Amino acid sequence: MTATETEHRPDPAPQPRTTNAIDRYFEITKRGSSVSAEVRGGIVTFVTMAYIVILNPIILSSGTDVAGNALDFAQVAAVTGLTAGVMTILFGVVARLPFAFAAGLGINSFLAVSVVGQVTWPEAMGLVLVNGLVIVLLAATGLRRLIFEAVPMQLKLAITVGIGLFIAFIGFVDAGFVTATGAASPPVGLGVDGSVSTIPTLVFVITLLATGVLVALRVKGGILIGLLSGTVLALVLESILDLGPKFGADGSVNPQGWGLSVPELPAQWVGLPDLSLVGQVSFGSFERIGVLAALMLVFTLVFTNFFDALGTMTGLSKEAGLADAKGDFPRLRSALVVEGVGAVAGGFTSSSSNTVFIESGSGIGEGARTGLANLVTGVLFLLAMFLTPLTSVVPSEVAAAALVIVGALMMSQIRGIDLSDFSVLLPVFLTITVMPLTYSIANGIGAGFISWVVVRALSGKAREISPLLWIVAVGFVIYFTRGPVESLIAG
Repeated sequence: MTATETEHRPDPAPQPRTTNAIDRYFEITKRGSSVSAEVRGGIVTFVTMAYIVILNPIILSSGTDVAGNALDFAQVAAVTGLTAGVMTILFGVVARLPFAFAAGLGINSFLAVSVVGQVTWPEAMGLVLVNGLVIVLLAATGLRRLIFEAVPMQLKLAITVGIGLFIAFIGFVDAGFVTATGAASPPVGLGVDGSVSTIPTLVFVITLLATGVLVALRVKGGILIGLLSGTVLALVLESILDLGPKFGADGSVNPQGWGLSVPELPAQWVGLPDLSLVGQVSFGSFERIGVLAALMLVFTLVFTNFFDALGTMTGLSKEAGLADAKGDFPRLRSALVVEGVGAVAGGFTSSSSNTVFIESGSGIGEGARTGLANLVTGVLFLLAMFLTPLTSVVPSEVAAAALVIVGALMMSQIRGIDLSDFSVLLPVFLTITVMPLTYSIANGIGAGFISWVVVRALSGKAREISPLLWIVAVGFVIYFTRGPVESLIAG
């Protein structure tokens, strides 16, 4: 090409620049969202998850380890906010998805109840860290994605629906709308003695209905407006009636009181966080209880972490409209790697394994579609380290209303499953029902995988089943029978 040709070559038509760098990076416009929707969604997600800053310390500080030591409540609260904030922001920046992170409730309970009876708290967190490294390795090598892609679309949709019922059930329980009866049958019932007879539960009902009307009318910020309105109502009622907490410091129980936190303005709003637990990790469990017993604990942690997160991300991506026909979503591999890093970070900070939270669905229901919402949620978690008293203003009964609304929204995914084939219907049914009834996403997925493999194979459809699904199903059989296996090892 000559110089003259170069000089007279027409310039390409200028491309319109209708978006800024942040919009392009997070694909805000491309996903049909807006900055205001992302900010709203990020705030709503934090509001529905803020309880973890209180609940995680309650769970972890209640467990006394084999050496007779317990974790300090304030220190656990500080590292809970720190880890949740850092991991939520990291996931938002890397995976660019609106899935917030915090300490996983299944694993922290398993640590406090089962693990620290055998090892010390630093050793327990060392096991959590090893669990995270295993998950990162599986994700980095692509094996975790292969397992994800081997899951049939019907089960992926069933997981979404099951999670919807699960988080709705969590909301009902947190609100006191559904309670344990203490009897063999029925094991649960409505409110107190079969009726809604407490003010906190009534506030839940009012907030649920008001938020439902706003969502039905497609009011922008409907979930957030409902949460704020419910909180104001709770503050007013508490100031007039002085109901107090349901559980007293002396072990007493006040049936008319508020659940996790009393809605009242704190006397002290700001305080410096105590981060002394960061780095308190030991790998001495392999010597204390033996390699086989320690590996069995790691196996349990990996299975719980692996499939809880897998199911949660599947459900959230479907709810956000980000999943394709196979159920895959953008930057899947990066998302799986960062989720594993959450377990490593949780172990290192002694906050327990951090994972994707199903409550992120509340922000998605409010319009969040990108990682920008995570930046908002993450910053609020970091601020929560300094504002721990303020996070207790929103009572769990109000936050629970948002969970039920989101559960209803996720339930709609069942329309995409063809239930005319019973070899599909039974695994789908078990996946959906086992999750809320056993209070575990992993249990529901395991029941679905095992029944899918067995029923489909014996119905003449064995060739349609991925070999990886067979392997995972066998792994779940071991997972479900881990109690007897651990007893044999200990014996």
